[in-house]
Amino acid sequence: MTASSRANVASSFTIIKGAMIDETYAVFAEWAFERSKRENLDRLREDNFIGASSATWLRDVAKVMNRRFDPAGRDRSLVTLAKHGLPIQEWKPLLLWHMTRDEFLLRDFLGIWLFDAYDSGTFRIHSEDVEKYLSGIGKRGGTTEHSWSEQTTKRVAAGLLKMAVDFGLLHGAVVREFASFHLPERSFLYLLHAMLDQKMSPSKLISSPEWRLFLMRPADVEHELLRLHQFKKLEYQVAGSIVQLSLPCTSSSEYATRMIP
Repeated sequence: MTASSRANVASSFTIIKGAMIDETYAVFAEWAFERSKRENLDRLREDNFIGASSATWLRDVAKVMNRRFDPAGRDRSLVTLAKHGLPIQEWKPLLLWHMTRDEFLLRDFLGIWLFDAYDSGTFRIHSEDVEKYLSGIGKRGGTTEHSWSEQTTKRVAAGLLKMAVDFGLLHGAVVREFASFHLPERSFLYLLHAMLDQKMSPSKLISSPEWRLFLMRPADVEHELLRLHQFKKLEYQVAGSIVQLSLPCTSSSEYATRMIP
């Protein structure tokens, strides 16, 4: 299976292993761009510079990192920000966005199913609800690498809910409830740059489904744009159907290098 064909693969392995937020940040903080991904991950396995508690967990971290990220390509800015010491609370939402570029199940669950539940006024999310959602993955455009047993489905449902908690979208242990999530200002600005990198027009950017990953509606996005315009962090103008947006930098990679003073 080629890397490009993995875009719609629902991987039980990566979801069950979890978000690995602290581990990923620690690995990327020590990443050497002059070395290949394989060389960097070999060094991780050999030196265990993240202090993994066991050889098995260290192996799993390396395996998930290998499958999840492209540090020399689309994820280079994410690595740069970890190396520059962007506080992890600001870095964490960017990790989520980068993870969902090529992780179908997480993107679909958070950006569509969980957001729809939030938007409809649902207060609590139960594991059984997620298991029902998982039964329809094929109808949603996803494919699994193999048939899932009932136990695997339960573990994937639990894994998705745990990741939503880890990223601050939900809270609670047994019954999950929606948290009061706020996207940090510099994280929001980075995501604006990243979306414009994709040649998205300003009007389409505001209504982009990407914001649903952070439980944001178009009105929430526009409110934040107006606030940042007021404080001269960007320029945002609307005249009828014409929307103009001018950002501090020309790309997300340029913004990443300038984000940390």
